[in-house]
Amino acid sequence: MDEQKPKLTLDNLWESAREFAQIESSHDEPSLYGITDGKAVGSYVEKKYQRSLDAKFDCEIGNAAKGIDLPAINIDIKVTSKKQPQSSCPFSSARQKIYGLGYSLLVFVYDKTDDDANRTSKLDILHVVYVDAALTADYQTTKGILEIIENEGNEDDLVAFMADRMLPVDDIGARVLAQEILSSPPKQGYLTISNAMQWRLQYVRAIVQAGQVKGIVKVQ
Repeated sequence: MDEQKPKLTLDNLWESAREFAQIESSHDEPSLYGITDGKAVGSYVEKKYQRSLDAKFDCEIGNAAKGIDLPAINIDIKVTSKKQPQSSCPFSSARQKIYGLGYSLLVFVYDKTDDDANRTSKLDILHVVYVDAALTADYQTTKGILEIIENEGNEDDLVAFMADRMLPVDDIGARVLAQEILSSPPKQGYLTISNAMQWRLQYVRAIVQAGQVKGIVKVQ
């Protein structure tokens, strides 16, 4: 009878991510040689890490249809190059820019170098950062909203601010959001989220703040 695998938890996720980053950074990979497409590299790392989780833990691995990679613990895995640490994610509503994505992120940041002599590639995973769901809103948007509230701003001030920030929401939606903000102010977010058909998430601030802000963990 096979030994039962432990349930995947936040703590053993961090531990496994740290181990994976160290192992992945220490070997040469022929299949990545010459590949410059960040999506292809990201997919390689993400799938390899998912397989390692599946082998060690009792966990559900999600897919694009399910929305996030680890639905049981409400975490999505992101892999990005240090040259431009960003990725895309599905747009749900303008509210995500203010209250967060609705799930946490585990972000792997790599530096890729090719060895032309051996025709292999080296992936050095420089950072692994965990961002709690509560902190996944847009930094400047939440900063501005919190300053308006601190300065005794009202619904009109918030609606005008959302228009200035070109938040993808109509006038009625902005009013509804403004009322929600006044009754339940958001937390300060630490991502940069650009408006697009899909959100464009940028992670530089989260990488810098890892280990300094509660909820942003420097895993590796």
